[in-house]
Amino acid sequence: MAPELLDLLHLGRERVIGVYLLETPEGPALFDCGPSTCVGVLRERLEERSLELQDVRHLLLSHIHLDHAGAAGVLVREHPELQVHVSPVGAPHLVDPSRLEQSARRLYGEEFDALWGELAPVPETNVRETDDRVLGLDCFPSPGHASHHISYLDSQGTLYAGDAAGVRIQPSPFVLPPTPPPEFDLAAWESTLDELERRDPQRLALIHFGVAENPQEHLAELRRRLRTWTALVGDGASEEEFGATAAEELGDDAPPYEQAMPLWQSYAGLRRYWDKRREAA
Repeated sequence: MAPELLDLLHLGRERVIGVYLLETPEGPALFDCGPSTCVGVLRERLEERSLELQDVRHLLLSHIHLDHAGAAGVLVREHPELQVHVSPVGAPHLVDPSRLEQSARRLYGEEFDALWGELAPVPETNVRETDDRVLGLDCFPSPGHASHHISYLDSQGTLYAGDAAGVRIQPSPFVLPPTPPPEFDLAAWESTLDELERRDPQRLALIHFGVAENPQEHLAELRRRLRTWTALVGDGASEEEFGATAAEELGDDAPPYEQAMPLWQSYAGLRRYWDKRREAA
C-alpha cells in the first residue's frame, strides 16, 4: 500500500512540508505533523479522507524540529487521546518546549510566529518513548541531522525517514543535506546512511517532499553532497560563496528548497560543526 502523503501547504506553497497518514493495528496514525501554522490544512486533508483529528490514534515523530513536530501540543490539546511517539531524548522537550522555543526564536527572530505558530506543551501522559518496535514498524536511531532523530520502516519496505534521508522536492532529482545548527554531525550521519542502506528500503517517505522510489541512488547522492558541502565550508567558503554554489546547483528548483531548508541555515550548521571540531583539537 503506497504511503499516503498530505501536503500541508506551508505558507501557501505546495511541496514544502508534508506528513503521512498510516494505517496501523491500532487505527490511523500520522508520521510527523508539521507546525501549528498548518493545523487548519492538516484538518482539511483528513476531512478529504473522511477522517477527523479525533480518528487519529497515534502521532509518530521523527524528531522535534518545528517543521516536523511543532503542532504536537496543539493537536493533543484538541484531541486529548492522541498518543505521541518520540525518541527518549526528544521526549522532555515535548513536555516542556521552553528551551526549544527560545532557541528557535533566536534563530528565526521576528519570523518565528508566521513560520511556526504556537509551540504548546504535550502532557507527559500522552508521550510514549520509542523502542525498537512501534505499532508494527521497526524504529531505530538515525542521527546526523539531529542527535535525537529516529526513523521507521514498515513491512512493505517504506522508510519514514524524516530528515535522515535529506530534502528532495520531487520531481526534482536534487538531494539536499539539511544541516541546521546546532547538532549536525557528519560521522553520525554517515553511520545513519550505512544503516539505511543496510535495511534496504524500497522507498523513502520524505517530509520535504514526496516518496522517492529510487532509494539507493537517492542515498548515494545525499552522501556525496553531504561530503562535498561539508568540505566546502571546511575549506573556508563564506556564507555568500556557499549559497552561490548551492543556488547554482539548484537552479529553477530553488524556491521550495529554500523554504524547506534555507541555505543560510545549512551554512550556519556546517560552520558550527567545523568551529566545534577546531575548538576540540
